[in-house]
Amino acid sequence: MNKEQILEIIKCGENSRVQFKERFTTQKQMAEELVAMANSKGGMIIIGCKDKTGEIVGLTYEEVQAISREMGNTAHEHVKPTIYLQTETFPIGENRTLLVVHVDEGMNKPYKTLSGNIYVKQGADKRRVTENAEILRLFHQSGAYFPDHEKVRGTSAIDVNRQLVDDYCKKNFGKSVDEMGLTYKQLLMNLHILTSDGECTLAGLLFFGIAPQQYLPSMMIKAVAFYGNEMGGLAYRDSKDIAGTIPQLFDEGMSFLKANLHSVQAGQGFNSVGKLEISQIALEEILQNALIHREYIANAPIRILIFDNRIEIVSPGTLPSGMTVEDLKFGNTFQRNPLMAQFCSRTMQYRGIGSGILRAIKEGAQMEFDNSESGNQFAVKFRRPIDGEIASSQEDGKGVNVMDLYPDLLKRCPKLPKTEQNNARVVLHLCEQSASVVEMMEATGYESRTSFRRKILTPLLEAGLIKPVLGDKNSPKQRYTI
Repeated sequence: MNKEQILEIIKCGENSRVQFKERFTTQKQMAEELVAMANSKGGMIIIGCKDKTGEIVGLTYEEVQAISREMGNTAHEHVKPTIYLQTETFPIGENRTLLVVHVDEGMNKPYKTLSGNIYVKQGADKRRVTENAEILRLFHQSGAYFPDHEKVRGTSAIDVNRQLVDDYCKKNFGKSVDEMGLTYKQLLMNLHILTSDGECTLAGLLFFGIAPQQYLPSMMIKAVAFYGNEMGGLAYRDSKDIAGTIPQLFDEGMSFLKANLHSVQAGQGFNSVGKLEISQIALEEILQNALIHREYIANAPIRILIFDNRIEIVSPGTLPSGMTVEDLKFGNTFQRNPLMAQFCSRTMQYRGIGSGILRAIKEGAQMEFDNSESGNQFAVKFRRPIDGEIASSQEDGKGVNVMDLYPDLLKRCPKLPKTEQNNARVVLHLCEQSASVVEMMEATGYESRTSFRRKILTPLLEAGLIKPVLGDKNSPKQRYTI
């Protein structure tokens, strides 16, 4: 850092990582500033600059030396655990100097003053922490506390699905529960599904519980597909509160995504299943990452939000241990919930542990990462292809582009959702030779027959664009033609 950079920082004023001090005040006050920065994202204290106006007054040589010693003593004697500081000096006039004290984000949070008070930065100010949940979050950030190992009060072995445990043992040890040579309760303790006092661990309940949300109601997924690109309004295309174990949350979360996204043929025949408009592998990796690496101290659900132009997968908690988005892109990892990660790697098909984000990036999906400290959440946003981009991929192998088919479709079928017009064109193209509901669902990527009928089949039938071939509408052999 050079003098010009420091002067530019001063021009911008104080913020959560920059603090001005005209002079050294007291060790108690300076300790509070050091603690707040170390418990947050670190920063710098610029001494010799008025905190109210940003006016640079500077320090004498003697003042710089004295304040440097006092700051060192404060960091060692008035902050627990000890904070190690770095200092720089910058001449700003004849016999005047700025002293810049650099404070790194701490690795042993929470840091406290000599009197036991904990502070964090809140904008340019600091705030005393008193809530237990926030103190636990600081421990969690330092890697000294793992909530997934904690017990869920009121639970017992009765809340564990024995069949899931049996499947787990067979898969990982080649033996059933009864063949493990231990009592059932002792086995659950050895697997860290139960704590030593017989209550379920948080990870154990979420992976092997009969009804995890009975005790952990917020540990779920809220999934909503909106009309348009904003959250406003009371009408949704689709919404679902998803409960169950982590593997169940993953499976049903993916089902919701696939049911509400387009499928493209990408040069395949129309009788093929097709591919999602966004890489399925990327969606799987990000959703699993959200489930396993979320902050379980936070009392909030994971959210899947589908808009016309994007998808957002939002998990509670920011990136842990000082990690940045750039760290993720380079494959750097930190296991916030090691027991959850262990169970995941041994029970789920798509592991996504450690390199999940990196694999998602390599899939080529257009993603944006938002690590929001103010909202205490981490969001991954996928840009959805526009209609033209979708259409360019929806070809039948013979160069047929669905955008060229039925150009007046929305006028002829006013009840058809605008977002489904390309899928409807695929259906109409199939029906030129006649097609079953199963074939149409496969071609458009639908898994829910109910959703397919409501969104595509019924509007096309009511508009007279397709008709059943057989007289019996309910025949399992029914096919449709134009």
